[in-house]
Amino acid sequence: MKTQQTKGLTLTVLFISLFSFACQKENSGHGTAGKSSVNIFLTDDPSLVFDKVLLDITKVEIKVEDDSDQQHESEHQQGDDDNDHHGETSGGWMSVDIHPGIYDILRFRNGLDTLFGSALFDATRALRKVRITLGSGNSVEINGARVPLTIHNNDNIIVLNIDESSVAINSGGLTNFWIDFDAGSSIRFNGNELELKPDCKVFSREKSGGIEGIVLPGNAAAIVMAINGADTATAKSEDSGEFKFIGLKTGNYTLVYHSTANNYIDTTVSNVIIGGKEDVHVATVTLHQ
Repeated sequence: MKTQQTKGLTLTVLFISLFSFACQKENSGHGTAGKSSVNIFLTDDPSLVFDKVLLDITKVEIKVEDDSDQQHESEHQQGDDDNDHHGETSGGWMSVDIHPGIYDILRFRNGLDTLFGSALFDATRALRKVRITLGSGNSVEINGARVPLTIHNNDNIIVLNIDESSVAINSGGLTNFWIDFDAGSSIRFNGNELELKPDCKVFSREKSGGIEGIVLPGNAAAIVMAINGADTATAKSEDSGEFKFIGLKTGNYTLVYHSTANNYIDTTVSNVIIGGKEDVHVATVTLHQ
């Protein structure tokens, strides 16, 4: 009896802890008078080559501007953009509380994400940009071997604009947005070295949609490409065959299912419509040899 009570108490404490964390993740920043708040999530488009993509993230900042900052930037756009990419801290930049360190961004695929950082700022200021600074410990892993990534020029500083076309900004309340690293297009060969040139975008769930489905059999190790005009997103299926895209713009998508093992024949599904922030569920696709 004592053992059962102890187990029951442990499960109760665990449930309360998980519930509290979920509420904190969803509602961080609410209820502070005169303040706006932001939650920043990290997600990824997969690499089809590497087992791990390890980014050394040392600092995250957001740019929040008052009226005078906005006026100055509109009059000196190119100069301010250059200063931002060189790490200038004036003009409304403020640090976001994060855990600096090495992040394997390939963990955050198929709709998975992590709450990366949060911040509060004066509600009279407008959220304009986010900036990520990378350290020197960036690398990839393939077949158990670790290979360093080289960064040239100022590519260790990533500056992304935040505007209403991609992010639902809630002035005076909570704004959630996602930073999406495209691991596949961010790494390239440059001579005998691997170069990191980050390719990222920002989005919010209110301004984008998703596609999810299943591709079988699992031993096809399929990838799925969602194509809309010049835009292509890639998902790598799980062992179960499940895949998911998030952060897609509205539009008419063609899905291309491509086997990377055992010589299965590619399949195409057309006219997958993303009309808003909903996730579209597509029928299970079975590839044949």
